[in-house]
Amino acid sequence: MHDLDPSRIDLSLDSRAITFENPTGARGAGGSTLGGRKGAPSRMLQPGETVQLADIEGPGTVRHIWMTFPPARPEVMRALWFEVYYDGASEPSISVPCLDFFGLPCGRPVPYHSAMASAQEGRGFNAYFPMPFKKRFRMVLTNSSRRTLPFYYQVDYTLEKELPADAGYLHVSFRRENPTVLYRDFVIADDFRGPGRFLGCAVGIRTIDAAEWYGEGEVKVFLDGDRDLPTICGTGLEDYVGSAWGMGAHVAHYAGSPLEARPAERTNGVPDFIGFYRWHIPDPIIFRESLKVTIQQIGFNSFREGQEAEFEAYDRTNPAAGSGWTKNAAPGLLASGIAERVDDYSAAAFVYCSEPQPVPRLDIAAATADIGRMPYEERNRVAAFGG
Repeated sequence: MHDLDPSRIDLSLDSRAITFENPTGARGAGGSTLGGRKGAPSRMLQPGETVQLADIEGPGTVRHIWMTFPPARPEVMRALWFEVYYDGASEPSISVPCLDFFGLPCGRPVPYHSAMASAQEGRGFNAYFPMPFKKRFRMVLTNSSRRTLPFYYQVDYTLEKELPADAGYLHVSFRRENPTVLYRDFVIADDFRGPGRFLGCAVGIRTIDAAEWYGEGEVKVFLDGDRDLPTICGTGLEDYVGSAWGMGAHVAHYAGSPLEARPAERTNGVPDFIGFYRWHIPDPIIFRESLKVTIQQIGFNSFREGQEAEFEAYDRTNPAAGSGWTKNAAPGLLASGIAERVDDYSAAAFVYCSEPQPVPRLDIAAATADIGRMPYEERNRVAAFGG
C-alpha cells in the first residue's frame, strides 16, 4: 500500500485511535478522564464478561492493534479472545484467541518479533495486519477464564474517502484437532471463497508421540479446485518455517518458531509444546475461487540393535511413510525412517477475501483443553508474574 512509504504526507487519511479513554476514536477526545492525567487507561475484565473494543464507521483501515494483560497460566491466557464483524454482518469474520492472533499459540507468551506481529518482552502484544473495511468495523472481546484480568488496549486506524478496489478484508479462523487422526492431514485453512490471499498462519503443536522428531510433514496448499494433489507442496515442517535439519526456537521477519517448551535436562527428543508462524508477504499465495491449506503429521524415529520389541510395537501404531523403514544402515542401527504419527495441532489462519464471510465461532473449551503449565515451567519468571 502506498501509505507504507513514510515520506508521504497523505492528507486523505484521517488518523484516529481507540482506547478505553476514547472508545469512539473521536477527534480531540483522547485521554479525557480525570483531567487528562491517565485516569482510565484500562479496566478489569470480569470472568465471562464481553466488552466492545471498537465500533467504527468506514471506509477505513485498522493499522495497528496493541493489547496487554498479565501473564498467567496458559489456559487463562488463551481464554481471552475476540471477534471482528465487518459491514454490519451478524457473524464474525475473525474469531480467535488473542494470543494466537498475535502469533503465540498454546497460551504461552514468549518474546519475539516478526513482520506482522510481535510480543515485546513477551507481554506487549502488537499486530500490524492491515484491516480495511468499507462500512463498519466492530470488535468485541470476551474473558472466558475464571479470573478477573486487568486489560489495556489501543486500536490505531485511519478513515479514508475510499478503499483501493483490490483491498481485501482480513479473516482469521481458529482450528484445533486434539488429537489428529492417523493419515489425515491437519487442516490449517479451508472454506474461504475467493478472490483472496492466504497471508499465513500461526500453528501450535502439543506433541503426543514421543518419537525423535515430529516435523517431517509437508505443508500443502490447494488452490481453485485442486483435489488429490495441491499446487504448492513443501518439503517438511521446519522447511516451511524457513529452517532445516530439525528446528529449535528462533525468529525471523517472515517465519519463525519462538515457542519451544521442554525441560532443560531433555536435550534430545521432541518438545512438549511448539509454536511457529509463517507470513506469505514477498511470496503471495493468491486464490480466485477456493483455498485449502493442510499439514501432514509425519515424524522420524530410529531404533538401535537390542530394541527389536520397541521397534515392532512402534511400527504397529505408526506405519512407515515415504519409502519406508531403512534397516541396518549403520553398525548398531536396527531401523530408521519417517512414520505417520498423531499429535495435537491448532492453527490461526490469516486470509484476505474480497468480501466479508463468516468463520467458525471459537470453541473456547476445545481451545483451552490440555495446555496446562508443565512443572518445569513454574520457574519461568514472566509466567509466574500473574500466577
